[in-house]
Amino acid sequence: MNPVHIILALSVLANAALGWAYLGQRDKAAKASADLTHMQQQRDGARGAASACSDAVEALQEQAAQRAAAAAPARAAAAKAAQQSDRRADYTLSLKPRHVGDACASAQALADEWLRGRVKP
Repeated sequence: MNPVHIILALSVLANAALGWAYLGQRDKAAKASADLTHMQQQRDGARGAASACSDAVEALQEQAAQRAAAAAPARAAAAKAAQQSDRRADYTLSLKPRHVGDACASAQALADEWLRGRVKP
């Protein structure tokens, strides 16, 4: 073999190595581009889900406000009715025991009085 053949063989080997390295880098770049596209799709999906969730929360807040407004009269009526019960409970708790030393008899006397007050002809 003469020196020209050796140089040509080395050049072919170097070109083959460079071609092999280029193909490897091209495959890595293609995979990175595909991965980037996949990640962008995931990001866009997550943004869409977050936006839908936010819209649903806003709708629930509006519905809760509507229901609170609709229930306000019932709550006010219940509070008014509770005031009468509160006054009766305060009155009952302020009474002295009817039978000192006998809590059961005192409670029975309070219950009898309460029942008499409920039965109004």
